[in-house]
Amino acid sequence: MSGSKFRIFQVSRLDLRVEAGGWPEAERHRAEIDAAFARMCAANPHLWNGRVILLRGYSVQDGMLVGTCFETDFAAFTWWRARGLDDLSARNFFGMVALEGGDGAFVMGEMGDHTASAGDVYFAGGTPDPRDVTDGVLDLRGSALRELTEEVGLDAGEGAEEEGWDVVEHGIFFALFRRVRFAEKAQDLAARITRFLASETQPELKAVRVIAGENDLGLPVVPYAAAYARWRFAGAV
Repeated sequence: MSGSKFRIFQVSRLDLRVEAGGWPEAERHRAEIDAAFARMCAANPHLWNGRVILLRGYSVQDGMLVGTCFETDFAAFTWWRARGLDDLSARNFFGMVALEGGDGAFVMGEMGDHTASAGDVYFAGGTPDPRDVTDGVLDLRGSALRELTEEVGLDAGEGAEEEGWDVVEHGIFFALFRRVRFAEKAQDLAARITRFLASETQPELKAVRVIAGENDLGLPVVPYAAAYARWRFAGAV
């Protein structure tokens, strides 16, 4: 546990199943959802209404996180997320790679202005989508590692990937962190990522941030990622 606003715990395995039926609690608000997304697209034409996976419920059994998930569209997801405290039987659920240098500092990215999370700073990762589902089973590790390669151009196989997951609950957010430590110092990793971003036509990130301690968390680091970093800096096992 890290403070009253966050719950942090660890699990060794995941069993995540995607159920049919969509998100009926949100579909009752479809007209409002479509109008809100139309306004978002008018302000940012780079957005598109793809499919995403959200978490409905979970339990922890013998170190395994057992969860039920469902599929919805990005329009419903962004409308709901903007509401904040109204959960509508869902959690904003995603896997992230806690990218760590050999010096113990973390590397995060600042989202580009063309994204739905412009300016936010957090680890490589993202909301899972149907590409991550096989026979109804969600592969969150595969989702997180794919995002690492797509967003920052790194392969987790170059580093030491820890088994298990660190979970941070904060309001509607349910973030799972997969720790990967590289031999290079964080500043050197950041330089590699910066070169990768410069080679991309439209990179998802606009900047790379090294988080070496509390003073670096003054950046616009999202709360759940900041809580995770503080937990690790405090000597979490």
